[in-house]
Amino acid sequence: MEILKTESLGKSFGGLRAVDGVNFRVEEGELQSIIGPNGAGKSTFFKLISGELHPDKGKIWFRGEDITALPQHVISHRGISIAYQLTNIFPRLTTLENIRVAMQSRKTTYNFWTRTEALRELGDKAQSILETVELASKRDELACNLSHGEQRHLELGIALATDPALLLLDEPTAGMSLEETEKTIQLIGEIAQGRSIILVEHKMKVVMKISKKITVMHDGKILAEGSPEEIQANERVQEVYLKGR
Repeated sequence: MEILKTESLGKSFGGLRAVDGVNFRVEEGELQSIIGPNGAGKSTFFKLISGELHPDKGKIWFRGEDITALPQHVISHRGISIAYQLTNIFPRLTTLENIRVAMQSRKTTYNFWTRTEALRELGDKAQSILETVELASKRDELACNLSHGEQRHLELGIALATDPALLLLDEPTAGMSLEETEKTIQLIGEIAQGRSIILVEHKMKVVMKISKKITVMHDGKILAEGSPEEIQANERVQEVYLKGR
């Protein structure tokens, strides 16, 4: 069953058509990657799905619901979370506090008389997420003191704290060392178990290793789709993007 679908999705900036009639779908529980050269429309497409931008034409469906015109915060509460290429954390809060704040964002009200047990439950869940992203030993460390790779993992934890049904990852290994990249590949693979993920990534080793399906974008359109093996064997994809990588 599909969790996300777009129909003839389009977005222009002046005379530039960044996304041009894109028909795209992701199955429930699938990890699907989007690749393509710079300017292919990948980032704009992500922003359309998350509600940061609104399309000029077309529709976006999430779990059968038309979310095309919904504002970003409403789409987030529907169950779509995004981790951007540029790290987006609270640097003066601890790692645990970063996760807990994200969890509290899902509460409709802030109640000063909340039961101590409820706060403890939040703390326990935040600790569990830190263990998932391998930051449990840094729970009391200020986020600004974490390494680049650790900050990226923290941002993954913040995204997971909202309990998304669909997770959008925008170049999660950008700026990482080889060792950090390997750890992140493993982490994303673990997170993907039972969760739908769309990944935008330039590192082909990452894409080919963890993707079930790959979509190639070029000039705002979908050039090809298929398994990693099918994409690697596609002559047009080789010509446009993979040659020399």
